Amino acid sequence: MKRLGLASHISRWHVAKPSSALRFACVLAISACGGEEPVEESAPEYSEGAYATAPGAGEGTDLRFTEVARESGLDFVHENGAFGEKWMPETVGSGAAFFDYDGDGSPDLLLVNGTWWPGHEGTGRPPTQRLYRNLGDGHFEDVTASAGLALSIYGMGATVADYDGDGDPDIYLTAVGDNVLLRNDGARFTDVTVSAGVTGNAPGAPAAWSSGAAWLDYDRDGWLDLFVCNYVRWTSETDLFATIDGTTKSYATPQQYQGESCRLYRNDGSGRFADVTESAGVSNPEGKSLGVAVADFDADGWPDLIVANDTQRNFLYRNVGDGSFSDIAVRAGVAFDEAGRARAGMGVAVADLTGEGRWSIAIGNFAHEPLALFTQIGDNLFQDRAGAARLTRSTLGPLTFGVLFADFDLDGHPDLMSANGHIEPGVNAVQADQTFEQPPQLFLGDGSGRFSDVSGLVGEAFAAPIVGRGVVTADIDGDGDLDALLTVNGGAPRLYRNELNPGSAQWIELRLEGAHPNRDALGAMVLVYTEAGVQRRYVGAGSSYLSQSVLNPLLFALGEAAAVDSFVVSWPRGGRTVELGPVPTGQTITVREHR
Repeated sequence: MKRLGLASHISRWHVAKPSSALRFACVLAISACGGEEPVEESAPEYSEGAYATAPGAGEGTDLRFTEVARESGLDFVHENGAFGEKWMPETVGSGAAFFDYDGDGSPDLLLVNGTWWPGHEGTGRPPTQRLYRNLGDGHFEDVTASAGLALSIYGMGATVADYDGDGDPDIYLTAVGDNVLLRNDGARFTDVTVSAGVTGNAPGAPAAWSSGAAWLDYDRDGWLDLFVCNYVRWTSETDLFATIDGTTKSYATPQQYQGESCRLYRNDGSGRFADVTESAGVSNPEGKSLGVAVADFDADGWPDLIVANDTQRNFLYRNVGDGSFSDIAVRAGVAFDEAGRARAGMGVAVADLTGEGRWSIAIGNFAHEPLALFTQIGDNLFQDRAGAARLTRSTLGPLTFGVLFADFDLDGHPDLMSANGHIEPGVNAVQADQTFEQPPQLFLGDGSGRFSDVSGLVGEAFAAPIVGRGVVTADIDGDGDLDALLTVNGGAPRLYRNELNPGSAQWIELRLEGAHPNRDALGAMVLVYTEAGVQRRYVGAGSSYLSQSVLNPLLFALGEAAAVDSFVVSWPRGGRTVELGPVPTGQTITVREHR
């Protein structure tokens, strides 16, 4: 095992003004390598003056969450394999996905699990992935075995879509090691990874450490393709000794490791995929990618990709429309922070916050790095407006993994939820303002691009600290409001049931049925018009952190609007469906693509 102190990446840990003893300890640790002289890096300074806005905290809300994981039947506990040596992957996972695996109309839940490390096995049966069937009322039963998902891998994340066009959702699991493609064969899954050719590593290369992933139809041929994020080149043999106190081993951070390129797989329609990473222009060995989201940022009809990278610049892949992408992140203004520094990006989410046709990209970052909110200010041009949105002051301290836009208070405006938690259990010993467990956060949007921090006002259960990672949402109990689940590294997930009375708000659900083979209508754009304005939604997989919320149906909360004036669906391969109103609220409408 190689040995390395944290002096070379103090900026990542942000040990601002360490004591002389700690400074000496870090230097001593790196000097033990017997190599080059240590170089101390100063931490980036994010002053509140640079984001001179009020935090928006303390504003009232009727929204309340109750934690119901256990009473709902979720007995899952995430296994990270930790056995005392602090191998790097242990603190990174894991994700979850809401989707309707059996087609009964209720969102089911997949929880991604790690496993034991070879040579450090526990007792009993090895940990596996877990699938919970929704009984229709927000209670779940474990159907892992009957669904064929008792699969023991060191799992990271999941993305779900119907890649083979047969009408049921399939699962792609990312992992430390070979990833897994699970084809849904009538509510039972079959491992088709090898025949499909989507293990996640470069052809002929060793198994990669994959993280986020997303289905998309990048070439608009109808068949869903697959984009897979890879993190760093790590093995148990190359695990590095890192320390924050100069003595004990800590979890390493990615500066010490070489990056690993993401992969793009083209679906040829036969059940097989071709690795087109290089020819499509998305080869990026410097990446260290964790999160990915899909949207059509330039409104040209072709799906683009935003990729969040850890300690490296972010990527924004503009789809050129000829089978290739161009990385425009630097000139678009989403690669770095406002001072030209790469932050430690984790999860990513995309939404139109104002209904004006401008996308905002939220990226969760490391502790002492505020959440980024890159907001569109022109064609392929963004500006970080986290400060103007009243997000910076509240997000400067936590280490944020999962980020998600959803309308939790049913006022017709996207809100923002984040899952927080540190990577190092002993961080409080050297950073007094940091803890391993951290409370999640909820920011309510007002439709102008600004938010109010109501994290401490929505129930005691929500305010409890956890080692949060992914965040996903679905209406689990069919009561018309969105509930949320947060994954917990090394612990039990938190299922927050939304107790808001939806009877006081209007809503409509649109269930999209795309033409074969893109039955999920990935890439569709939906506009809903009411007297209060317009809501815009892009149907895209990925987002959050290693996780995916339910894709279908789309829930639109309308505030006090009595009806929908009209809605428009622009389908991914061209063509529109227009429904003129008034359309009564409080119903689910199925909208079919006709070709």
